[in-house]
Amino acid sequence: MKFFKGRKLIIATKHEKEKVILPLVNANMHVEVFVPSDYDTDKFGTFSGEIARTTNALEAVRKKCLDAMNEYGYDLGIASEGSFGPHPSLFFAQADDELLILIDKKNNLEIISREVSLDTNFSGEKIQSYEQLIEFAKQVQFPTHGIILKDAQDHFSKIYKDISDWEQLKISYDSIIEHSKEIWAETDMRAHRNPTRMNVIEKATQKLIKKLASLCPNCQTPGFDVNKVVHGLPCKWCKTPTSSTLALRYTCQKCSHTTLENYPNGKHYESPEFCSYCNP
Repeated sequence: MKFFKGRKLIIATKHEKEKVILPLVNANMHVEVFVPSDYDTDKFGTFSGEIARTTNALEAVRKKCLDAMNEYGYDLGIASEGSFGPHPSLFFAQADDELLILIDKKNNLEIISREVSLDTNFSGEKIQSYEQLIEFAKQVQFPTHGIILKDAQDHFSKIYKDISDWEQLKISYDSIIEHSKEIWAETDMRAHRNPTRMNVIEKATQKLIKKLASLCPNCQTPGFDVNKVVHGLPCKWCKTPTSSTLALRYTCQKCSHTTLENYPNGKHYESPEFCSYCNP
């Protein structure tokens, strides 16, 4: 990937995301990477609720990346942002939605990758006994995955993070139960305390690297990517356009060169069962 060769790049992270991002960057981008040890990403919001995220995930990851670039004097940076909750299409299931962004001020580029995964332990539960807490902890893969304890889900006055073993979990539980009848337990979704999430971030990084390797055929700028899905694949029986994908339009951010990839899914017709005319 010669486009970035020899440049200096910052990875904006506080919770050790460089463990999965850095190897892929080093293997593919040929840049000099800096990971700050004192950069506070929590100011953009915390999963545990001390600081609310005031923007959507895309705006948050963009702000995080630009803020770190400005603070440390870099014109090339990478940052990530995760969101947790119902899957965008499978509403009954919880999902981890990870965004990764590369910003290149020198070339006025912004390249984004996204990985939505059902592989997450994201959960929270009101706890009324230590036995119930033990069961919750086992379900969310503690102690390899972190747990956070609070004296309330939202308006809490006590919070315990970085609980690393069963003894510490019991001590934290006892400390809260002294003045509260109930305890709120939730999964720690910070990357360094959640290996499952770290795996999803790695997949998002792989997608980003793949996008960076996709060069515009006109000007060779990275990030030549799909910016529009063209629907209208014809029905096999009646030839009426369906809502299925007919083509993908790729556009370069730099020179606006556009190409159209027809039949990207390898089929020229859609099955009649997906045709609104054949199946009104």
